[in-house]
Amino acid sequence: MEQQAETQTVTIGKQVWMKRNLDVTTFRNGEPIFEAKNAQEWLAASMARKPACCCMEFDANYIGVYGRLYNWHAVNDPRGLAPEGWHIPNLQEWREIDDFLGVTSTGTKMKSPELWERGWPGTNESGFSALPGGSCSFGGGFIFLRQMGFWWGTDLDKDNFALTFALINNETRSFRFNYDPSLGQSVRCLKNL
Repeated sequence: MEQQAETQTVTIGKQVWMKRNLDVTTFRNGEPIFEAKNAQEWLAASMARKPACCCMEFDANYIGVYGRLYNWHAVNDPRGLAPEGWHIPNLQEWREIDDFLGVTSTGTKMKSPELWERGWPGTNESGFSALPGGSCSFGGGFIFLRQMGFWWGTDLDKDNFALTFALINNETRSFRFNYDPSLGQSVRCLKNL
């Protein structure tokens, strides 16, 4: 699949977000993103610090619901992961969601009522429709499926770990974590203003 041409949007405060997780296999310039088809290919991309994407559990049947998972090397690639007119949010832009929705209830208001295992499904009051796509580990194993959702940001910390915005099945708020850039996580794009 090439870059998404038409996208449904949701406005949260002053921000306009894609309503679904990213599902592209080419960079903005048209060059292909390496797509790992199994754990060995994902591990090879992780070790090489190569931009890569994959389907949850390497099963294309999940794409329609969860989109694709990308490593941060794809997020940060100069060829551009986000479609024209969109970008990957930075830490401050993720914080704006908390400011608008209320820090203690952001998770509840962002999570979809469906597919979250145990805990408190969300109300999706924000329209963000967050789903628990989990993460692909450095070695190609899948963790936290149906329990957590992770979305990359653009920021790196002093140890070169990348920012992740996260929602957890049994929490009402949102979280920020810094992870190895080789992990596979969801991407949600923000419209350029």
